[in-house]
Formats: sequence, structure tokens, C-alpha cells
Amino acid sequence: MQCGIGHLPGGCQRTMGLHCVLILCLFSGWAVGYKQGDNVTLYVNKVGPYHNPQETYHYYTLPVCRPEKVHHKSLSLGEVLDGDRMAESLYHIRFRENVEKKTLCQLILSEKQVDELREAIEELFYFEFVLDDIPIWGFVGYIEESGFLPHSHKVGLWTHLDFNIEYNGDSVIFANVSVKDVKPVPLEDGAGAAVGGVGVGGGSLTVTHTYSVRWFESPLPHGRRAERLRDYSFFPKTLEIHWLSIINSLVLVVLLLGFVIIILMRVLKNDFARYNVEEEGGCDDLDQGDNGWKIIHTDVFRFPPYKSLLCAVLGVGAQFLTLATGIIFMALLGMFNVHRHGAINSAAIVLYALTSCVSGYVSCSFYTQINGQRWVWNIILTSSLFSAPLFLTWSVVNSIHWWSGSTQALPATTVLLLLGAWVLVGFPLTVIGGIVGKNRAGSFQAPCRTRNIARQIPTQPWYKHTAVHMAIGGFLPFSAISVELYYIFATVWGREHYTLYGILLCVFAILLSVGACISVALTYFLLSGEDYRWWWRSVLSTGSTGLFIFVYSVFYYRNRSSMSGLVQSTEFFGYSLLTAMVFSLMLGSVSFWASLAFIRYIYRSLKMD
Repeated sequence: MQCGIGHLPGGCQRTMGLHCVLILCLFSGWAVGYKQGDNVTLYVNKVGPYHNPQETYHYYTLPVCRPEKVHHKSLSLGEVLDGDRMAESLYHIRFRENVEKKTLCQLILSEKQVDELREAIEELFYFEFVLDDIPIWGFVGYIEESGFLPHSHKVGLWTHLDFNIEYNGDSVIFANVSVKDVKPVPLEDGAGAAVGGVGVGGGSLTVTHTYSVRWFESPLPHGRRAERLRDYSFFPKTLEIHWLSIINSLVLVVLLLGFVIIILMRVLKNDFARYNVEEEGGCDDLDQGDNGWKIIHTDVFRFPPYKSLLCAVLGVGAQFLTLATGIIFMALLGMFNVHRHGAINSAAIVLYALTSCVSGYVSCSFYTQINGQRWVWNIILTSSLFSAPLFLTWSVVNSIHWWSGSTQALPATTVLLLLGAWVLVGFPLTVIGGIVGKNRAGSFQAPCRTRNIARQIPTQPWYKHTAVHMAIGGFLPFSAISVELYYIFATVWGREHYTLYGILLCVFAILLSVGACISVALTYFLLSGEDYRWWWRSVLSTGSTGLFIFVYSVFYYRNRSSMSGLVQSTEFFGYSLLTAMVFSLMLGSVSFWASLAFIRYIYRSLKMD
């Protein structure tokens, strides 16, 4: 297959080459055929505390069996972002050949190394191996707490592993590790405790690591092996089809749509009947003695302050709306499964770069429509509105990971690759989209003329203040997704594999529908009080959903998870803030366009000659 870039200029070749490299990262995981006796490589990957999914370290940081020269596997971008650091192991596994208690290596552990192992076991360290793209999990050791008086505290190291591998034809279907019939080697306080086959001498501890391999035939074809891994229960299973959540959200949407469409339209019908009594003159000649939203027709389309920032928010919100929709549809097409390490991370990076043109186009187009003059500054602001907070947050989180020696710290080559993707793809596409949007922008479509002198806004009751509207506009969309949000958090910050993408698409549509309906209703109440400052209010009212999501993340951390420590806490709260910002931008953009469409409709419906 040819890429067809042989006759392009060098710069274009490099850009398209980068696209090819990034996109190809998404589609690793095709079937590998083996013959009996072929070597099946087992990679060691990472270890970390069971309750801190994002705190991971290279497996060889522990005093374990390792080759003299460590050979690392070439990883995709998504795998690196996921903290994977795969390296070849000393385990020799051959296809469909059983092995019984083969010696892996013999280690002489110093007192310091014994203490390292004991500390890791007491923190419930688990390891992850990878065989034919299948993750294999197990605990480093065994800990037992018993009794209050007398109290016993036993720590043991697993020195023998039983590998159970399932196959179908020439393909590996599933693999796991078992210590069911194995006794752990006790690690008592102070090296040199002699127990069961463990040599002792001079403050050191000698242990022998062994392993067994057993092959079992499976009826499951290779194309369905992901189902086998989903049924495996090393990590607790909490995700099930949650119809109650969907029904609750659907009922809420029906009620809101009924409120907006039936009640609000009946109110508007009465308003139109009252306001359209005068059929003489244009919109500017309406009865000025009346009150309500009609009387502010000469101010409702007055352009707001901070135009550039508003347009940047709308542009980036539209970008994330496109990005989220693309990710969900890619998931529905089966591009992400449990065997493709980090595929969703790669997809998010690629789509974020490619959808930058959306943010530039939407932002600069609307900025030109509302008579913005500094379009270059608008493009720069749009490009950095999310990328700057992302870079600052990542810098802090990555520095802490680097300080702790975690594999979540990105290597320099990956940082340069991501920076290159933004500099060579993301930012240029934002500029191109902004230029196209500026040139194709027409005039702002306003049914009524805006006067030069602004009308005085009457004093508003407390329930029409911005904070109240933000509380209402943020809580209702949050309540529509609150149950589903738990499952998403359990996937991102836990051990679950989310597979209910059809339900996720429904909930995503519900979220956007609720946000649009609430925004229209709150905008009508605002205009009825003769307050024409709806521009920013429509963004903030529903955009405040992000605040509720961040508060929920704090609740989840304290009450629904067992995460702890500086490394895990920094990453959790740092990226939870960014997630809340994404939801605020996305929902703020949706609610603004819904309010703008509603306002244009009601003022266009006033009779004019």
C-alpha cells in the first residue's frame, strides 16, 4: 500500500507522515499466529499500589529476576501515555508446551532489598505482565493481619508463579497467573530469617524464583477474546448495565422538553398576542409603554464585553463537542478494546490536533460577525485557552511523577512528539480555521436594530441573579449524568473497562439536550425581567455544570475510592480540574447557541412591516 505523498513538498510530507504515525498507533492488535514450539514473548510492564491506578513504576525497580541487559519493547503513543514500559522478561514460554516448576533465577537479597519488597507488599503492590497483548495481573506478595491480642503481622513473597494460557488453533486467547497451590516465602523483620527453603547468611536472604506454564484449549475464537478478559475478576467488577440511570435521565429530559416546549411556548403565545396588537411600524415602533422582553428589543442584540474571550470559549467548546462525538462513535465502531493498550489515548491526541480547525473557524467567524477587530489575538487566545492550562497542569503532575520515579512520567521523546503534534498540526489548523472563518463570516443576523445608548436595567430579584442561575443551570444537567458519572470515574480512575458505549452516547445526547433546554428557559426568565445581558449569562448558567462535576470528583475521591498519596492525589485533582473545564466549555457553547437561536426566533416573530 502506498501513501501517495512522494510528490509533496518536504514540509507536507513530514506533516502527513506524523499523521500516519499517530493514526497507525490506534490500530495495533491484529491476530498473531504461532506454531507449536514457537516462542511466545512475555513482557514485564509495571508495578504499583492496588488502590492507586495512576501510581505505577517499572517492574524492574523491584529486586526481582531480570536479564543482564534489559530490552524494551517499542510502544505506541497511547501505551506511553498510559504509563506502560514493557521490557522482555526471563520467562521462556513456548506455544502449547507445558513447563513444570522451571527455575527462573536465584537472587541474594540484601537487607535493604528485603525491606523494599516488604514495603511494596504492605502497600498491596500488584504487577502487570503482557503476553500477546493480553495483560496478566498478580500481587507481588501476601500480607496477613490477624488478631488484636496477640497481634500477628505476616508478610510473604510469591516466588513461584503458575501461568495458565488458553489457545484456539494458532492464537492465544487468554492468560493469567495463579498462586493457588503455592506457599509464600515469609519476609520477617530483618533479612536473614530462615524459612522453608530460603537460604540465610550474612544479613542476606537467598530466594529462588520458579514458574510453571500450562496450556488449555479454548473454544473462543480470536476475534472474541476480549470477552474472556472482561469476565476475568482480578480487579473488582462494578460495571453493569444500569437501566435505572438511563430511565431517570430520560424522564428528566422528557419533563424538561415538556416544560420548554409546552409551558414556555404557551407563555410565548400569550406574549405574541399581546405584543403584536400594534401592526403599524417596524420593530422600533413597538409600544414603549409595555414591559417584558419586548421592551428591550433595541438592546438585546447589543454586543457583550470581552468579545474575544467569549468567542474563544465558543470555539473551544465546539472543538470538544466534535472531539467527544468522534471518540464515542469510534468506540461504537469497535476501535477500542481491552487488548489495545492506550488506543483511546492515541485517538484523543490525534482528534484534538485535527479538530483544532473547528475551534479556530467557530471562534474567528463569530468574532468577525460581532465586529471584532483583533482577529489575530482571537486566534492566539483560542489556541491557548485550553492548551495553556493543560500544559501547566501536566507540568506539575509530570514533575511529581518524575520525582517519584513513576512510569507515568513521560520520556523526553514523547514530550517532543506531543509538542510537535501541537506545533505542526494543532496550532496551524487553528490558524487556518480562523482565517477561513474570518473570510466566510457574514454579518450578524439581528431581527431588530440596536440603539447607540444602552437602556437602564431595572433592579432584579434575587432569584434572577447570576449565582442562582448558575446553580440551577449546572445542577440539572449534572443530575442527568450523575449516575453515569460514577461508571466513567470507575473506568478512568479505577480498574474497569467501559464497554457500554451505546448507553454513553444516549447519556451524552441527554446531557446536551438538558443543557440547551435549561439555557433557553433561564434566558427567557432573564429577558422577561428586562435584562438584556444574556450573552455571558447563557454560557455561565449551564457551563457551571463543570463546578458540580469537580465537587463530585472530590466526593468520589474521599468516599468511593481508596486512592491516597501525593502522586495519585496530584494527578487526580489536576486532571479533574481539566475535565471540569472541558465540560464547562462544551456545555457553555451548546447553551449559548441554543439561547441565541431562541432569542432570534422570538424577536423575529414580532410583526414588522
